[in-house]
Amino acid sequence: MIELTGRQLSFLKGRGQLLEPILKVGHAGLSDAFVASLNQALDDHELVKVKFSDLKEEKKTLTPVMVEKTRSRLILRVGNVAVLYRPAAEPEKRKLKLP
Repeated sequence: MIELTGRQLSFLKGRGQLLEPILKVGHAGLSDAFVASLNQALDDHELVKVKFSDLKEEKKTLTPVMVEKTRSRLILRVGNVAVLYRPAAEPEKRKLKLP
């Protein structure tokens, strides 16, 4: 799991609230194609907002699975939206500078 301080978590929550959802969980759920798209989005942006357009009742069980499959960290889950964070593997390629 990605370790974050309280200050870093607050910073990411604030940034995450301003994002528009990049991906939507639909009828197919967490298919291999969805997970691949989510991994690509995390590689490109590091902080990603995902909306549960379908399967809204399962969002509490799907979110931890999504986090595990992408090796990311859940930053925020509000309503039908989840914000995930995964920093770039190489520090010099990181887009977000955490406090």
